[in-house]
Amino acid sequence: MGSITGRAGFGEVLRGHRRAAQLTLEQLAELSGVSARALSDMERGRSKGPQHRSVTAVAEALGLEGDVRQRFVDLARDGRLRDHWLRPSGLCELPRSVADFTGRAGELMWVSELVYAESAPGVGLVGLVTGSAGLGKTTFAVRAAHSLRASFPGGVFFLDLFGMSQRPLAAHDALGLLLSALGVPDTEVPGDARGRASLYRSLMRDRRVLVVLDDAGTEEQVRALLPGGGAGRLLITARRLLAGLEGVRRLVLGPLPLAESRELLAGILGERAVSDEESALTRLADVCGGLPLALRIIGNRLVSRPDWAASELAARLADEERRLDQFTAGDLKVAGAFLMSYEQLAPTARRVFRRLAAVPGRDVDAAVAAAAGGLPIEDAWDALDDLVDLGLLTDGGAGRYGFHDLVRLFARERLREEEAVAEYEALTGRVTSWLLRMATMAGRWFEPGYGRPERPDPDLAVLSSAGEAERWLRLNADNWLGAMTAAAQRGDHTLVLDCAESMHWFSDRWSHSPHWHEVFTLGAQAAAALGDRAQQATQMNYLAWVQSVPPSDPQESMRYAAEALDLATQSGATAQIAWSHQYTAQALRMLGRLDEAVASASRAAEAFKAIGDIDAHVQCLATIGNCRRDEGQYPEALEQYLELLALIDDEESGMTPGIAAHSRVRTLIQIGRCLGRIGRRAEAITTLGEALVLLDTLQVSNIWRAEALEELAALLAEEGRRGDSRRTYTRAAQAFEAIGDAQAALRCQAEAATPAPQRHNTADPGATSAC
Repeated sequence: MGSITGRAGFGEVLRGHRRAAQLTLEQLAELSGVSARALSDMERGRSKGPQHRSVTAVAEALGLEGDVRQRFVDLARDGRLRDHWLRPSGLCELPRSVADFTGRAGELMWVSELVYAESAPGVGLVGLVTGSAGLGKTTFAVRAAHSLRASFPGGVFFLDLFGMSQRPLAAHDALGLLLSALGVPDTEVPGDARGRASLYRSLMRDRRVLVVLDDAGTEEQVRALLPGGGAGRLLITARRLLAGLEGVRRLVLGPLPLAESRELLAGILGERAVSDEESALTRLADVCGGLPLALRIIGNRLVSRPDWAASELAARLADEERRLDQFTAGDLKVAGAFLMSYEQLAPTARRVFRRLAAVPGRDVDAAVAAAAGGLPIEDAWDALDDLVDLGLLTDGGAGRYGFHDLVRLFARERLREEEAVAEYEALTGRVTSWLLRMATMAGRWFEPGYGRPERPDPDLAVLSSAGEAERWLRLNADNWLGAMTAAAQRGDHTLVLDCAESMHWFSDRWSHSPHWHEVFTLGAQAAAALGDRAQQATQMNYLAWVQSVPPSDPQESMRYAAEALDLATQSGATAQIAWSHQYTAQALRMLGRLDEAVASASRAAEAFKAIGDIDAHVQCLATIGNCRRDEGQYPEALEQYLELLALIDDEESGMTPGIAAHSRVRTLIQIGRCLGRIGRRAEAITTLGEALVLLDTLQVSNIWRAEALEELAALLAEEGRRGDSRRTYTRAAQAFEAIGDAQAALRCQAEAATPAPQRHNTADPGATSAC
C-alpha cells in the first residue's frame, strides 16, 4: 500500500528487506525478538505504524545500516503519524435526522446505489442532489447518510458550505475543516489550497468514508473537494444545478406527491392528526404544493396551537393574498428560503422574476418573459436560465417555464414591494396588451384575407407560418385567455373583442378546446359594453357553435342562436341573421327534429346566396344533406353531396380557396358514408381514403379525422380485411383521444381488439364547423 507521500508503504519495504536477507517470518522473529504475528501484521499493512523499539530491533536483525536504516525507521514513523491522523476527531458530525421523514424511497435507493457503483479510474463517485428552496434537500441527504453509516466504517462527515449566504465557505477553509475531521492534526494541515486538496484526495482514496457537502453555491466552491477515485464517496446538495461539474451523478429533487405530503403532515402532527378532519388535512397538504418545508411549517403551527382546528388554518390559506404570510413558524419561513435564492440573482434576473408574476397562466416562454421584463429576448433567455439554475422557475421543456404556486406568490410579493403602484399598474397593462395583440395576430393567420401581417407590431414575437401561430396559441392559451379576463376587468373592451373575433377561424382547428365558451362570452360582453349589437350577435352565434361541438348541448345552442337572431335583427346584421338560422338548424338536427332543421338550413342557404356568401351557402347545403342522411335517405343524401362537391370544385363558384379545401374534405367524408350505407363499400373505402389524405395535407386533426377513420375501419371489417380494420380502429382511437373523446376512444379500442362488421351511429363532423 502506498503512503501519503507516494512512496512504498512500510509493510512492502519490510517484506522486501526480509526476502533480500532470505529469512522467513519465523527466522526474523527469532533474530529480532518481535513475534511472527506482529511481523505478519506489519507486512500486510494491518500495523501501518509499529512502535519505534520494534522497528529498530527488526532493522538490527536485518542488518540495515546508514541511509537505508534511516529510511526504514522514518517510514515507520510516517505510518504512526498517519495512523494518528485517521482517528475520528468528532468534527463535521452528521446532524440528527427527523423522526417523521416521509417518502423519497426511489431517491434513497439512488443514493444507496451510489455507494456500490463503480467509476472510471481516477474518477471519484459523487452524487449531486439539486432542487429549489424548501424541497428538503438537506433533510434528505442527512437521512440518506444516516441509513448508510454501516457501509462507511471510516466515518460519515457533514459540512455546511453556506452557498446561499452572503459569506459562503471558501474551498480552502472547507478543506481545512474536512482534513481536521478526518483526523489530520492542525500542524500537519498544508497551508495552501493545492496541498490541502492533494492530502484530502489521498485520504478519500484510502478510506471508506462518506462526506456530505450541504448547500453548495458554485462549482468553484466544490471542485477542489471532488475525490479522485478510491473508496470514499461524496454527496453534495445545492439549489443551483452546478452544470459545470463534470463526472457527477445528478438527482433533481422534486415536490412530494399529494399522498406523501398528506403522510408527512400527519407524521408531524402525531396523535392530533386523528382528531383533525381528513379533508382539512388534505387541503392543507395540497396548498403546500409538495414542499416539505411548507408542510413542516403548517404542521408545527398546528402542533404548537392545540386549540386550532386544521379547517381554520385551511380557511386562512385559501386567501391567496395572505397565504405566504401563513407559512411561518418560529424561525422557519418559506419566504425566507425563497429570498436567499432571490438575493443571488443579478438585477435583470430579479426584475424578470418578479414581473413574471404579472403574467396570467401556468407557464411562459422567453417571448412573454421578454415582454414582461422589458428587455431583448436574448437577455430574457439568460435571465430564465439563471432562474431555473436557482430553482425559482421550473423548465418544463419545449421552451416553457413555470412557477411553483408558492414561488409565484413570493414573486408577486417582491413585485409589490419593489415597484411603485403606478409601475405595477402600467406593467399589468403592458403585459395584458402584449398578450392580446399577440393572440390576435396569431389567430388572424387562419382568417381569409389575413395570414401573415404586412406590418406587424415591432414589439411582438415573429410568427413565420400558420404552424407557428397555432403552436403559439395552444401553448400560451392560459396566458392570452387570462389576459382577456384581465382586460375585461380593466375595461379594455376593444382589445378583448378584437381577440375574440380573431379566434373564430382558429377555433375550428381546435374545436374541442375547453376555452371557447369563455373566449366568446368575453367577446359578447365586450361588444355589449361597446354598444355594438352586430358584433354581440356575432359572438352569440359563435357561442351557439360552441354548444354544437360534442359533447353538445343543442338546447343551449338554440338559446344562443335565438339571442343572436334578436340582436342581429335589431342591428340589421343580415349575415348574422342567416348564421343564427344555420346554427338553429344544426341544433334541431341534433334533437332529431329533421324537417324543422331542413327548413331552417334552407332559409339560411337562401339568405347567404342573396348576399353572395357562397362559403356559408355551401355549409347550409351540407346541413340539408346531413339531415337527409340522418333520415336514412342515403341515395337522396348522396345526390345532394355530389351536387355540393361539384359546386365546391367549380373554380367559378367564388368560394374562398381555403374554405373550399376544407369543405371538400367534409363532403368526401359524407359521400363515403352514404356509399357505404348503400353497399358500395369499395367506392366508400376509396373515397374515405382520399378524404384522409386531404386531411393530412391540410394538417387538420380533429373530429373529422376521428370519425372518418372509424367509418373506414367499419367498412374494412365488413369487407373482411380484419388486419387493416384493426389498425384503422387503433388510429381512430388515437384521434378520438387527441380531441378528448374518451368514450369514443374506448369504443374504437374495443373494436380494434375484436373487429366485427358492426355499425355505430356517430355524430356528423360537418355539423360542428365554425366556418
